[in-house]
Amino acid sequence: MSATSHMIPSTDDTLTRLAAIIESRKVANGGDPEKSYVARLLHKGPDAFLKKIGEEATETVMAAKDVDHGGDAAKLVYEVADLWFHSMIALAHYPARRLERARRESPAQGHRARAPG
Repeated sequence: MSATSHMIPSTDDTLTRLAAIIESRKVANGGDPEKSYVARLLHKGPDAFLKKIGEEATETVMAAKDVDHGGDAAKLVYEVADLWFHSMIALAHYPARRLERARRESPAQGHRARAPG
């Protein structure tokens, strides 16, 4: 471990903290749709946050294409983060038992083993 690596939170820690914040924004947990963007999206239901995921996915693709032509890579990072954020809102909406089953059955488990180093 490098001297600085202990100062950078792991992705798991960051995503766990973000998931907890999103969970706290649910109306059932006291989230106020008038004051919280996340609470508003969750309150409006799947059509609202799924539409945002579609928009963010398109923006991610466009940013990646821009990078291919000399565009700012930081824009791509921003768009991917926005896509992940809205995807985590969707994950907060759907029952955890279905998500856990999907994780166990995911073909992505095999992709990790084959991913280039």
